[in-house]
Amino acid sequence: MKKVKKPEWVPKNAGDEFTTRVVQGKESQHNGMPGRKSYNRKKLPRRRQLSVEDYVCGVLSKDRTILAQTITLIESNSQKHFDKAQEVLKQLLPYTGNSLRIGITGVPGAGKSTFIEALGCLLMKQDNSLAVLAIDPSSSLSKGSVLGDKTRMEKLAMHPNSFIRPSPAGGKLGGVTRKTRETTLICEAAGYDVIFIETVGVGQNEITVRSMVDFFLLLKIAGAGDELQGIKKGVVELADAILINKADGDNKTRAEIARRDFANALNYLRSPTKGWKPEVLTCSAISETGISEVWDIIKKYEKIVRRSGVFTERRNQQNLGWMHDLVNEHLLNVFYNDPRILEILPNLEKEVRSGKIPPTKAAWKLLKEI
Repeated sequence: MKKVKKPEWVPKNAGDEFTTRVVQGKESQHNGMPGRKSYNRKKLPRRRQLSVEDYVCGVLSKDRTILAQTITLIESNSQKHFDKAQEVLKQLLPYTGNSLRIGITGVPGAGKSTFIEALGCLLMKQDNSLAVLAIDPSSSLSKGSVLGDKTRMEKLAMHPNSFIRPSPAGGKLGGVTRKTRETTLICEAAGYDVIFIETVGVGQNEITVRSMVDFFLLLKIAGAGDELQGIKKGVVELADAILINKADGDNKTRAEIARRDFANALNYLRSPTKGWKPEVLTCSAISETGISEVWDIIKKYEKIVRRSGVFTERRNQQNLGWMHDLVNEHLLNVFYNDPRILEILPNLEKEVRSGKIPPTKAAWKLLKEI
């Protein structure tokens, strides 16, 4: 039975426009939350834990889902994942070393992602396979990252012969993550011909990537006061090529002037690669002009350094440097987890903050405990 009822707040002389109809309902059970129905929730089956063999076979068969899961395993900071990750890496190691590793860096706003997509699409047309390891900056407060590079490379991300993996820098200096080297090896084992490592883009200190790639490309833009960086040491002197991006429209002339300025500046710097003179080019990633010329320079470079033996020599030195980095990192962890250090460190930190002792004296007190 429907009852017509007017709410108490309805004006006295109002018509039926404020009328509400109360419909008799029926009892229902709920879980204690207002407006929620009660359901018998079924337990969802847990995703099967992959074995070492699953990871290895998935990577070697170029299964992009398992490839992504393998990288997640490698990047995990959990101690329980470490042993499995190292075993996976050990079994994949014989299948690595056949890719061309290219580091791409530049200041924020230089158009790195747009350039990578333009060059990547060119490689796809030439039947190459490409893995892009895009490093995103991590917040110093929340420790989180946007990881938006994949969305900025929409066309490239859709291609079956490309694989894009954004990863947070996690506060690591040098524009890369702690596990970028391992991730590179995983992508090589998967059979990708070319691997791009796109760094955070933090400025002159972004040099760590040089120690893990074969070719180092530095992107610059004209008309932003950036030309003065050409005479500074740092990331510029480590580049195998400098590319002035956004050379289009009204900026085309400024880009050409910047190209000449950088070319002149490089005459005063020693080449980072024996037998190779760094070149300076211009391009427009938006209009896709000058992109093929960049790839021609990279292939020319590869041919020269492979023929001279510099390619293999650099790879060997990089592996040696990697070993020392791992030792240093392990020693640092052992130091800060030592019971004696854990006991005296809080008081020393308090004394340094209050100005009672200088940092140098506090450091020596710590070191004397070992």
